[in-house]
Amino acid sequence: MLNHPRSPLPVVFLVFLAACTPIISFGPTGLNTPIGLSRQASLLLAPTEPLIPAATLEPTAPSLPVANLEPTITSLPAVIPLDPANWKSWPVIPIVPERAREIYLLGQSLGNDPHAFSVFGDCQSEPDVFMGIYETDPAVLAELPQDLQQTVAWFTGSFNRPSPTVRGGTTTGALLWPQWHENKFTCTIYESPLQCELRIHKPSFVIIHVGTHYENRNEQYMRSILDQLIAAGVVPILATKADDRELDDHVNAEYAQLAVEYKIPFWNFWAAVDGLPNRGLYTRPDATYQGDLYLIDEAAAFHRLAALQALDAVWRAVTGSK
Repeated sequence: MLNHPRSPLPVVFLVFLAACTPIISFGPTGLNTPIGLSRQASLLLAPTEPLIPAATLEPTAPSLPVANLEPTITSLPAVIPLDPANWKSWPVIPIVPERAREIYLLGQSLGNDPHAFSVFGDCQSEPDVFMGIYETDPAVLAELPQDLQQTVAWFTGSFNRPSPTVRGGTTTGALLWPQWHENKFTCTIYESPLQCELRIHKPSFVIIHVGTHYENRNEQYMRSILDQLIAAGVVPILATKADDRELDDHVNAEYAQLAVEYKIPFWNFWAAVDGLPNRGLYTRPDATYQGDLYLIDEAAAFHRLAALQALDAVWRAVTGSK
């Protein structure tokens, strides 16, 4: 039996480094101009980089209790055999460690919905500019390979739904702040957006692709998010961001380190758009002070496709689906 999730850490909203929101903010604010949709990208993204020896890593995350979990057949790696310092060369599609399967099976014993996933994200993760198109545009769905169409069918109902964890300006801190959901979605004043989403949707997987909370609080809040998800038996899929607003890439590097430490899947979106000019980013005319944070249409197409591929890879790995 897992311990009760840690209580959310105190959250102070002073400064954000996040897409879709002003630099100075207190409370829920944000710009919500949607990104234009483009046709589905035809290029499928695949891992290409060699692995480094697992012996060079020393995972520190505590083991999950596995009592009462069903035995599995397909072997998964015990750790992510990659160096967080070299995260830029990590594959786009996650390596799925055995721990992810343990988390999933725990979640099934707790009643999580095997057909549900959630997204924790800012305006660039809202359904109409992210993966909602797979439920709303049959032509885009038909262009997908058969295996990805099967994945869409399995998770239908999760792609195009609003949620308390997707909103312009969402950061790691916002996901832990009860006022962020504004008491919508049947959320109460006593629960954070994260807690509300787990209650109302009961996901088995969560794609975490949020904006950056100011300075060193970002890692602190992300740890709280991961701890709560894992305690609830929800498999986190931790994502990099395409921008380098902090000017030293430390946020993506921290996320790679957390993926290795917690032994959870890591979707390297940064690598997916690295071949595009300026990594597919542009500055919005009405928010020039934010810099290059927003995705051009081609990058947005890569965004939704790579996210679907990441979800597909993790789902098939932990369930043994063919």
